[in-house]
Amino acid sequence: MITIAWDIDDVLNDLMQCWFKEKWLPVHQECKKAYEDLKENPPHKILGASLHEYLKSLDEYRLSEQYPQMRPVQDIMEWFLQYGRNFRHIALTAVSISASPVSAQWVIKNFGRWIRTFHFVPSKRLWEDIPEYEKDKGDFLQWFGKVDILIDDNPENIKSAERVNTKGILVPRPWNNQFLPTMEVLNTLLNYD
Repeated sequence: MITIAWDIDDVLNDLMQCWFKEKWLPVHQECKKAYEDLKENPPHKILGASLHEYLKSLDEYRLSEQYPQMRPVQDIMEWFLQYGRNFRHIALTAVSISASPVSAQWVIKNFGRWIRTFHFVPSKRLWEDIPEYEKDKGDFLQWFGKVDILIDDNPENIKSAERVNTKGILVPRPWNNQFLPTMEVLNTLLNYD
């Protein structure tokens, strides 16, 4: 059975869009950007902020009551309902260690019927001192050795997966060059062998 590793934030959910509308804009009312203007991830330069300020704000959102309330991306959930049982699934995300429990809980709550394991490559934070086992998702995939496909929103993660002979599938977001609709991208999984 084919095993798919799913990124969580901005693949299974719409973290960036929710954070931007519910956390960033209310605090930065002078910001005239729209979600569609976030052509880089991380978007701190577009927003006129430091990387530290952006990451701190994002982690605050993850640790708030709003993150657990985020709904799954509708197309992704529809795909899982229709085809999820035909594959094995794991979660593989890059998140700060402090926010990883909340992320894991969100995945199991919303996708636990299909996704049975949660893995993360810690996203570095200045205030967290932790050992580095992998530098990116590709390193994790090489060590883990059981994943056939990585689905992610970050082109660099796709490159790192393909570097270790794992097929990468990019879902459309403003900061990447995937222009196919999400459902069309996901349906390529049905032809994978």
